[in-house]
Parts: sequence; C-alpha cells; structure tokens
Amino acid sequence: MNDSSGRETPRRKDARRNKETLLDAAAAVFVAKGVEAPVRDIAAEAGVGLGTIYRHFPTRADLIIAVYRHQVDACAEAGPALLASSPTAHTALEQWINQFVDFLVTKHGLAGVLQSDNSGFDTLHAYFLDRLVPVCTELLDAAAEAGEIRSGVKAYELMRGVGNLCIGADTDPRYDPRRLIGILVAGLRA
Repeated sequence: MNDSSGRETPRRKDARRNKETLLDAAAAVFVAKGVEAPVRDIAAEAGVGLGTIYRHFPTRADLIIAVYRHQVDACAEAGPALLASSPTAHTALEQWINQFVDFLVTKHGLAGVLQSDNSGFDTLHAYFLDRLVPVCTELLDAAAEAGEIRSGVKAYELMRGVGNLCIGADTDPRYDPRRLIGILVAGLRA
C-alpha cells in the first residue's frame, strides 16, 4: 500500500521484508535438506508459524516457485550493486559468479521438482534467462572495457559453463565446482 505521495507505507515494507525472510529461510532449508523438507522446518528457520507460510504460499509448488523467482531477483540485483561497489569490474564479476553459483546449487534441487510441470518450468527458465543474461553481459562488458578480461565472451555461454560445472556438486562430496569455476573465471583474463 502506498501513501498519497506514492511511497510504500511502513506496514507494506514490513510485509515485504517478512516475505523475503521467509523465502530466504525456505532457500536455506532447501539447500540443507532438499525441496521436500517439511514445511515446519522452514517455519522454524524463518521464526514463523505454519499458518504464515500457508497464508503466503498455499501449496509447496507456490513456495518453490516463489523461492526460485526470489533468488533470481536477488542475483540480478546484485550485479549492478557489485559493479558500483567493487574496486574493479573483474572483482565484481568474480563476486557475482560466486552468488550465481550459490543460486545454482539451490536451483538444481528446485528445477528437478519443477520439471514435473513442464510449462511452469519453461516460464521460470525464461524468467531466469531474461533477468540474469543482461546482468552477466553488463559485468562482462565492464570488465572487457577496463581491459581486465578478453572481449567477446558471451554471457549465456559463461553462465552455461558455470552451470555445467555445478552439476553433481550435491551428490559427490569429493567434487568442488568452485575450484574449477575459479579456473574458468581466471581464464577470462586478457
């Protein structure tokens, strides 16, 4: 709800912040216990009752979709913020790739559940690409313009490569995708 000047009221901001806290808690539980974790575990992590979760997300699918979108949005918003606050564009790119990897680790579990609803999954995948490819492009372009990385690196290809390196990280404790992703990002250097 907005006041007469068009600003969000404090009550609306609190409701949005509470929902974000709930989504962050759900993502943490999904990473630790999988997307089939009991809703009571998510409620405990968020410090809310079960009714609060069901009021916002009547079904598990609603919650999973909301977590997915929330994480995509957070990753998308991080790119410009990192670019503005990092000492170099390459540093911003590295930090964003690390956040992207955090998202991908959660996404793999979410994606497995969501693929049962193929049309819904396709919509979410399009949302993922529409939000994140431009952010990665902006980071790559800034690093290339600064002479920190070679030019011509395509965001989609880099994101796909990072994603492929993340596959299997949750099933093989001997595999550390971050080490290989570090090598990949270092290989972008001019």
